Amino acid sequence: MRIIIIGAGPGGYETAAEAAAHGIEVVIVSDGPLGGTCLNEGCIPTKAMCAMDAPDQERKREVITQLQGGIAQLMRNKLITLVQGRARLRDSRSVEVDGTVYEGDAVIIATGSVSASLPIPGADQAIDSAAMLGLAEVPQRLCVIGGGVIGLEFASIYRKFGSEVTVLEFCPNVLPRFDVDLAKRLKASLAKRGIVIETSARVTAIEGNKVLWTKNDKPFETEADCILMAVGRRPNLASLNLDDLGIQYSPRGIAVDGNMQTNVPGVYAIGDITGGMMLAHVASAQGRRALNHILGEKDVIDFSVVPAAVFTVPEAACVGKTEEECEGMEISVGKANYRANGKAVASGEADGWCKVISDKASGRILGVHILGAHASDIIHEAAVLVALGVTAKNARYIIHAHPTLSEVLLAAIAAAV
Repeated sequence: MRIIIIGAGPGGYETAAEAAAHGIEVVIVSDGPLGGTCLNEGCIPTKAMCAMDAPDQERKREVITQLQGGIAQLMRNKLITLVQGRARLRDSRSVEVDGTVYEGDAVIIATGSVSASLPIPGADQAIDSAAMLGLAEVPQRLCVIGGGVIGLEFASIYRKFGSEVTVLEFCPNVLPRFDVDLAKRLKASLAKRGIVIETSARVTAIEGNKVLWTKNDKPFETEADCILMAVGRRPNLASLNLDDLGIQYSPRGIAVDGNMQTNVPGVYAIGDITGGMMLAHVASAQGRRALNHILGEKDVIDFSVVPAAVFTVPEAACVGKTEEECEGMEISVGKANYRANGKAVASGEADGWCKVISDKASGRILGVHILGAHASDIIHEAAVLVALGVTAKNARYIIHAHPTLSEVLLAAIAAAV
């Protein structure tokens, strides 16, 4: 059996490695560096910057190069053929790359996404996240258009570097898809650190170093030395030849079923290209689901339980349902503060909070939302509890080491019983 994978981001290369481990021959095509957006222009370099006190391009390159080397080692498997170039689908079993045709038993599209932009005058005067990562100097004034994950992470990083930061978000709250309680608390916390955040702000144009925007029909303008366009990402649908194959898609992404298969049998799509949750770990899990379907195997991956993290200062993380998504349900909500946690106070990281939502009828934990130091680590215990349907009553008796930050989760669980 041979599988053709288009794209070498986390979804692509991890699926290739897993397929090879099953004895399957793989052709993986990449028109960019190994690791895709996540490693080269997203998750990894931004986390490297989170650990810096000033921009350090050499350190960033060292991190990327080291991790690329690890992926390259995975791709050296004798069952994997790495092809550099842009792939074009010929039919449901073959692709063409620079005139060479590669055939297989199935095709997995994993071409990821690209930065989106607002359709406004002067939009080309803003830079995207990739360009932001390449800045050698810290701008005195930074205006971030977009208060989602990408925008807030850069706002937090560059505020730490010394920039005067203003964030303009169109929605009533930052992090629009997150729990409103968490979003409001994060906004307040970032404001304490000197970041100006304007919500319900509609950006209308960019004129030189000025961003024009309105709020409640009143006009405003923000001057900046650097303007970051961080209004999300869109599926990278370019050059795939989807129309000729009759593959169903929209500007939001390629349509797939629960097994990540398109309407054309044998053609699968995973990750950002499907327009769902644009997270590297989701792409990897979707790749495993697609591979399992190709192999005729079942799995228990639950795509309704996906942890997410925002690497601001403090961090934010969540898993499961938000309180807004529980509207109409009988729920219990438990909350606990970092300032009551011994490890947090002793470490000087007492700015934080945790919320646990449980179902009153069954007692099952439905969602967990954390704001505070190491939230991105603590959330995974919560993910296990939600995924396994553990009740708050039972979870409150799980012994936690003391003193640890994870005790804040235990305290919130106890309050949700």
